[in-house]
Amino acid sequence: MQKRKLGNSNLEVSALGLGCMVMSWGYGPAANKQEAISLIRSAFERGVTLFDTAEAYGPFTNEELVGEAVAPFRDQVVVTTKFGFDLDHDIAGAPGLNSRPDHIKRVAEASLKRLNTDVIDLFYQHRVDPNVPIEDVAGAVKELIQEGKVKHFGLSEAGARTIRCAHAVQSVTAVQNEYSIWTRDPEAEVLPTVEELGIGFVPWSPLRGKGS
Repeated sequence: MQKRKLGNSNLEVSALGLGCMVMSWGYGPAANKQEAISLIRSAFERGVTLFDTAEAYGPFTNEELVGEAVAPFRDQVVVTTKFGFDLDHDIAGAPGLNSRPDHIKRVAEASLKRLNTDVIDLFYQHRVDPNVPIEDVAGAVKELIQEGKVKHFGLSEAGARTIRCAHAVQSVTAVQNEYSIWTRDPEAEVLPTVEELGIGFVPWSPLRGKGS
């Protein structure tokens, strides 16, 4: 398996990562737990070192699954998870956004426990919260990095201006946006921006069209 460094950071990952969402939630019933754990471990045996999850997947159950699956080789892989939804206040079945600094820190603590790990390798803002300045979001993650609870900061579905403003406060290691043969939006502004700033780009759903 080929390896890549995300932008100018020292975070090295396999060229192909494994998104674990659908093992617990999203496009049908959850997979059998033991089969999902076996799949994750088989991926590692084949050279995959990047495993992606989020508190929203399940919610919560996917982080627990990933944490259990990677436990035997935790120090050899990069586990990414995400914050940004208010999963405690469900409105008409759809969670609202919440990237307030105090909420980010609570999510980090809960994710660390579910993942059964001492540190989150890459902590993404799952979706940009228009009610919270991105500078405040970046500042909260910066504090978590200084405390040793997070190693790297990432953004998901962020535009060029948001990326620049966040990066000015805390270096952004990776941007994760949808990108495929059908979804080419990042090409206009996001890809040139991350290239200029030395930020890695991690496409999600690269093999299909529009998703949620």
